[in-house]
Parts: sequence; structure tokens; C-alpha cells
Amino acid sequence: MKVNLPQDQLDRLHELKENQEDFAKDWLDYWYEYSSFDTWQFWVCVGVILIPLIVLYFLIDKKRIFLLGFFGFNIHVWMVYSDSIGSRYNFFEYPYKAIPFLPIQLGIDTSLVPVLFILVYQWILNNKKNFYLYMLGLIVFLSFIMKPILVAHHFMHLKNGANYFYLFLLYVVVVLLSRAITNVFLHLHSKAKENDSLLEKHS
Repeated sequence: MKVNLPQDQLDRLHELKENQEDFAKDWLDYWYEYSSFDTWQFWVCVGVILIPLIVLYFLIDKKRIFLLGFFGFNIHVWMVYSDSIGSRYNFFEYPYKAIPFLPIQLGIDTSLVPVLFILVYQWILNNKKNFYLYMLGLIVFLSFIMKPILVAHHFMHLKNGANYFYLFLLYVVVVLLSRAITNVFLHLHSKAKENDSLLEKHS
């Protein structure tokens, strides 16, 4: 049975889509004028995307690559979500981007930051250090040293009351969520291996 949407809802939806198209075009025009290939900021943004991934390729512990990759991908996903929400509600502003079609600044929180967390996590595992202590140290560095440098050079602006302490709390939540999800999957994997071992013994 076909259900038709009310006309006022269709009109409102059409209006929103038109505004969205105009907004995307305006961002593209802005990017061409201020953040395109002929600016040094564009190449910094590209480097922030590619260089961390190249470094990770050579430094990641191949024996733990799935664990480290899963943890890092969690960081990446949560940062994309938080960055998208922060940008939509104008808490974060990015004057320069490598890719103008995305609302987020692809690179800093979606490449550089996850790679830093992966490498610190790898160091923690290899040296049997306290996860929370060293992750806290990295979070402090990102929130109160790296982000102010980015703001000072206009790669990021904080708006509408957002500040570095809020970024600190955001990183804490992201790391705790990523750690919890990783531990859940590690537990499920361990239980599956135990069940397989029991089946082999009784077969």
C-alpha cells in the first residue's frame, strides 16, 4: 500500500535539499578561492592525511595489526562523528581543507590523531605500561598543545563557547569508548577460541 507524504512535509524537504545544494556550492567556491591547490595550507592538509598513514605502514606491529587497526578505526569513527556534529552546530570551523565536499577537516582528527593513538597503544602493549596513564598524556598533548597550534595558524577555529577543555573531554570519551569496544571484541574472540578448543577436545 502506497503512503503519500503530506504536501507541507514534501515542500519543507525540498526546501532543505535546495539549501543544502546551495550551501555545498558555496563551500566549493570558497575552497577554490582560499584553500585550493595553489595554497600552502592545502598541501599541509594533504600531508597531514598521507604522512601519518605512511609512517603507520612502516611502524605498525604486524603481529598485532588487527588489534591495533581495530582500536585505531574506532578512534577514527568516533572522531568523524564528533567532528561532523561539532561542525554542523558550529563549534568547530575549518578555514582550510584538502577535500571541500566533506564537512569535516579530513586529516587531523581522522588520520593524524588515530595514528598517534595506535602508535602509543602499540608502545603500551610492547612495554606493558599503564594504558590510561599514557593515553591521558597523549590526550593532554593533543588538547592543550597541538590544537592551540592549529588554532593559532587558522587550521581550526573554536566557536560558540567550545574550548580546549571540551576537546580534552571529547578525546577522553572517544578513547574510553574505543577501548571498551575493543575489549568487548577481544572478549568475544577469546570465548570463541575457548569454544573451538572444547569442541576439538570432544570431537
